[in-house]
Amino acid sequence: MLAALATMLTGWLLVRYYQERHYRRRPYVAPARNDWARHAPALAAAPLHRIALLGDPGAVATDGSDAVLRLLADWQQETQAAGTIILLGDNVYPTGLPAPGQPGRAAAELRLNALLEALRPFKGNLILLSGNHDWNKGRPDGYEYLRRQEAYVAEHLPAAHYLPANGTPGPVAVQLAEGLLLLVLNTQWWVQQGDRPASDVKEPFRQLQQLLEANRHQRIVVAGHHPLYSNAVHGGKFTAKQHVFPLTTVHKQAYLPLPFIGSLLPLYRKLVGAAEDMAHPRYRKMRRRLLRVLHQYPNLVYAAGHDHNLQFFERQGSHFLVSGAGSKTAFVQKGGRATFVHEHKGFFSLDFYANGETWLRTFEPAPDGSRQPEVFRQRLHPGPVVAPPLVAAPVLQVPAAAE
Repeated sequence: MLAALATMLTGWLLVRYYQERHYRRRPYVAPARNDWARHAPALAAAPLHRIALLGDPGAVATDGSDAVLRLLADWQQETQAAGTIILLGDNVYPTGLPAPGQPGRAAAELRLNALLEALRPFKGNLILLSGNHDWNKGRPDGYEYLRRQEAYVAEHLPAAHYLPANGTPGPVAVQLAEGLLLLVLNTQWWVQQGDRPASDVKEPFRQLQQLLEANRHQRIVVAGHHPLYSNAVHGGKFTAKQHVFPLTTVHKQAYLPLPFIGSLLPLYRKLVGAAEDMAHPRYRKMRRRLLRVLHQYPNLVYAAGHDHNLQFFERQGSHFLVSGAGSKTAFVQKGGRATFVHEHKGFFSLDFYANGETWLRTFEPAPDGSRQPEVFRQRLHPGPVVAPPLVAAPVLQVPAAAE
């Protein structure tokens, strides 16, 4: 019996490995969208506003050679002030910003400084979110790491907004342009161990629903660190290699063969989940409550990082993005519910036009930082948008910092 099971598992792993070799690191587009290259914005005018979604940039090169940051610089030059850059969390690997004098502090400062210097010339809005690594990988003292990083950004790049402030859950409303609203959530707050700002766990969802209801006439982007759909490791998808060498999920060079026994770790993370996985009870509860609200409001965009790849899902009339390839890449499985996936460094850009159209674009760098040919784009909002007149509002509507 055991020999038969071992033979079946070996056969399955060999088939999976063969399949993965033929599609890994190649862009996947769902058959229904295979004609994407035939469609492009037909407007001569520049977008009303653009958003660059850069997730997990915490391992950028610090010597000026980083290809993603070079590509982002080109995006900034093209966009000028009519845009917003959103860092979707995990801004410093591996454990956020340690205290001065602690191991890892110097390396963390180098990486964070390289990132802030790349953002400094931009004339548009700069918004940073936090991820689990910024909270010391979710450990009980993570709140200290978060506050330290937030203060460091405020000191070294005052033009940037670290949202939600002070580690609170949000949501925070940001009016980016006429008819375009950004709502920022601190998804790590729901899964964090140890100290965190006090709040009723359900109240942020009530506030989110109120904001969505009051702004139905606007195009809305909701940003958080954790994805709500994913074909990658945090969504329970693993490679055949990770079944044989399970420790490579923790460290890429940990090639300790544990055949058969090694399949227990991927199975555990798929069904039970580590704290950062979609299957974990805290993550699962947050995701369920958040989707319960978002699914009531079609046509919105939810943008996240966390998984180190580019993914796009269309679910119940809305659009769900994973743009976590700012400094690392990792396996992403094709197919399933995904419209598009690619295991490649880069970021998504959202281009909002005055006639109501919204276009999703892929920005992926060549090794020298130049932009590679586009591998996917899609119109998300067809337009035109019929909206009531908006009351004039400041670009950023940020609540006062909590004590």
